[in-house]
Amino acid sequence: MEGRILVINTGSTSTKIGFFESGNPVFEENIAFSAETLSKYRSVMDLEEVSRDAITDFLASRGIALDTIDIVMARGGLITPIRTGVYRVTQSMRDALYEAKEGRHACNLSAIIADDIADMVNEARRSKGLDASCGAYIADPPMADEMLPELKIGGRPEFRRRTLFHALNSRAMVRRYARSTGRTAKDVTAIVAHMGGGVSVSLHRGGLVIDTNDALGGDGPVSTERAGTVPAFPLVEMCFSGRYTKDEVKKLLVGNGGAMAYFGTNDFREIVRMSREGNEEADLFIRGYCASVAKYIGYMAPVVCGKVDVIILTGGIAHNNMITDAITDRVRFIAPVVVYPGENELSSLAENGYGILSGEFEVRTYDPNRL
Repeated sequence: MEGRILVINTGSTSTKIGFFESGNPVFEENIAFSAETLSKYRSVMDLEEVSRDAITDFLASRGIALDTIDIVMARGGLITPIRTGVYRVTQSMRDALYEAKEGRHACNLSAIIADDIADMVNEARRSKGLDASCGAYIADPPMADEMLPELKIGGRPEFRRRTLFHALNSRAMVRRYARSTGRTAKDVTAIVAHMGGGVSVSLHRGGLVIDTNDALGGDGPVSTERAGTVPAFPLVEMCFSGRYTKDEVKKLLVGNGGAMAYFGTNDFREIVRMSREGNEEADLFIRGYCASVAKYIGYMAPVVCGKVDVIILTGGIAHNNMITDAITDRVRFIAPVVVYPGENELSSLAENGYGILSGEFEVRTYDPNRL
């Protein structure tokens, strides 16, 4: 694989970057911002300039000249639901990310910064008489929507199901499995459970993601930070109790739900430690977590009449063998289970970047009016 690729993944308190040359990682770095720096900005979107400068300063410190970068890949943000795949960053995409109609999240900044840096790369190239062809792209944004129409039906017209999942890593892990068996992603039907701060379970068939949960919107398994799907009537009582504002209720469900609500921590390693030291509540939570993820894996199987080639467990929590073994025991009657631990977002973005450079991947055009 030829080419030099810069990869950007913005978070609320730090920015992860990676640099790849000829298909190999040169470095991966997490650029953290101090509490003092963050206190100067009202919104994560206000960090555009400071994040961009931190990235370019770090590249300079590593001796990487901007004019040597061939492509800049960014984590996709919350934009109008579109198909999976790769998209060039355009002004309409930047506008949608700034407006945040689909939600405000730190990932919205990634594509904007990538586009800024691609412009800087091209300016540096033009100054040296070089071809100014560097572009900024996203791959598999979290609201990618290929869900079957009948699966979008909710219990009321107001509650239409929507997608919001770990599309980038989930799709990359399906490709990884397909390669390991001499196939392509289009030849594999897979259920992927990505287990991190939130949990998304997605069903992949024919190269499309035909079902998944809204992992950021209160739908899905319980996780370390999220309550997942909760009983409706108790939630209604909470909303009208007068004790909470709308934003506070949302925070109880996403951010302070799951393990945070029970133990005040989102570190699963800490909960496992508590369990091993005899904390019965921690042990019960772990068993409930595994059962919750397994139930949602099983929930996907009937959509394809049980014809599933593989179940893939991935994400940061998949590093824990106790968790993956417990889930595997519950779901392996459906299909074989493989474990690919880690978030894998930087390497997944680089993989998509090399697919663009080689012409293997079609570059799509973002249409904010698609739906």
